[in-house]
Amino acid sequence: MFIAYTVLAILLSLVLVASGRAKLVRDEKIVEGMRRAAVPDSWLPRLATLEILGALGLLAGIWLRPLGIAAAAGVVLYFIGAVITHLRAGDGANAPVPTVLAVLAAAPLVLGAATS
Repeated sequence: MFIAYTVLAILLSLVLVASGRAKLVRDEKIVEGMRRAAVPDSWLPRLATLEILGALGLLAGIWLRPLGIAAAAGVVLYFIGAVITHLRAGDGANAPVPTVLAVLAAAPLVLGAATS
């Protein structure tokens, strides 16, 4: 299970860093989606920081398992919040992506807890 955690943590970290980077450089597709979800532009750097810190926590969890578990839990909560934000704004068409990412983030959470 250690190998499965490691692989998932690395893959999810890559996704989180890419998403955080897109928010920091204000990628047009990301900004458009955030506006549809009624997220203020001023939140983009904070959200990007949370994603990048989640990625770093998942990677650190390879060696410090409690940190990886905490980071995975935070990432799951982050994406659940994203789903709720999209649904509350009436932007259900963009809710599947954060839903999939929340489920994906749950895997390192479970594997991390199982191997600690």
